Amino acid sequence: MTVDITSHEELRELLGEPHPRAANKDRARLHERDRQWLAASPFCLVATAGADGTCDVSPKGDPAGFALVLDDTTIALPERPGNKRADGYRNILDNPHVGLLFMIPGRTDTLRINGRARLVRDAAWFDDMVVKGHRPVLAVVVEIEQIFYHCAKAFLRSSLWQPETWQPDVLPPRARLIKEVEAPVESLEELERHYGPEYTKTIYS
Repeated sequence: MTVDITSHEELRELLGEPHPRAANKDRARLHERDRQWLAASPFCLVATAGADGTCDVSPKGDPAGFALVLDDTTIALPERPGNKRADGYRNILDNPHVGLLFMIPGRTDTLRINGRARLVRDAAWFDDMVVKGHRPVLAVVVEIEQIFYHCAKAFLRSSLWQPETWQPDVLPPRARLIKEVEAPVESLEELERHYGPEYTKTIYS
């Protein structure tokens, strides 16, 4: 038997009231420390939802500082070559609300930004987003509505940055997973070649 929570009042009664520091920590403009965090972050997660409520969370990564600060309330994320599914981008076209979570390796706190996004296919500042000769074909511009730092508890509980807890070999390599789960037409040998040592040379092409 499960007991569901069905109202805001029931949820608040169960969890209690947030500490005033947590309840009042969100802002709508970048602080200088936020700019420093973005300059040091090489990775973020982008959460979107379609018009029908279908959700997507996509990882975005590049050299530290890849999130370009346009002004105190606006940032931009470059698009790099990928699988071309564009799940999150299609969601943004239908529903501009996005949530971003920026990480710095080794840090147990994170920077969260919520706002409204739009897709831009070109702008003068695209030249500032070139990496290894690759100029993005589009960028996600996010108008910040809410920004705050998230506490360290999830990272501490998971021991995410503790190398002694890492288990990279707990599952088969990428090529074998694809062959077993997605059943592509390529042979395992072809997939192993694709995801082999040469793979890192193609991530910007």
